[in-house]
Amino acid sequence: MIIRLSKVLMVLAMAFFASLVSFGNITDYQTNFAFVQHVFLMDTTFPGNGIMYRAIESPTLHHLGYITIIALETATAILCWIGGFKLFKAVKAGNAQFRNAKAISVAGLALGFLTWQVGFMSIGGEWFGMWMSKQWNGVPDASRFFTTLLLVLIYVTMSNDDLMEKQGAPRNI
Repeated sequence: MIIRLSKVLMVLAMAFFASLVSFGNITDYQTNFAFVQHVFLMDTTFPGNGIMYRAIESPTLHHLGYITIIALETATAILCWIGGFKLFKAVKAGNAQFRNAKAISVAGLALGFLTWQVGFMSIGGEWFGMWMSKQWNGVPDASRFFTTLLLVLIYVTMSNDDLMEKQGAPRNI
């Protein structure tokens, strides 16, 4: 039972994290928008680098990119909240029911992984050269975020949470 409860709590912890990130981006839009804007403009990358042709100068596209990020973070939070509560409701259920209850959690954790790995690490870090910026480098934070999400995703999908289903049989811890 403790393994199942730990999976529930870890999914809910990721829901809480994504909620805080999303909330911060929505309530402090201008400060966090500046981050996205500088990454798209590539104005703090190494002078004379050969990838400046990738820079995007359109404020409309800056806002669209930022709103997309917020939407993905919010969707991650929502899916993890719903998934965590579904897991909690199934914590004493049979093995098949608990495994089936993982689906939304897996979707939320995977979306979070893709948001930070693809959005920040691949697109921001590599395409826009964010790693070159001393002030606007989000690669270390993104790495920490998607690694945590991936580890929770792996743990949640592990099949180490079966309960003994015979009456009187000891249950796993």
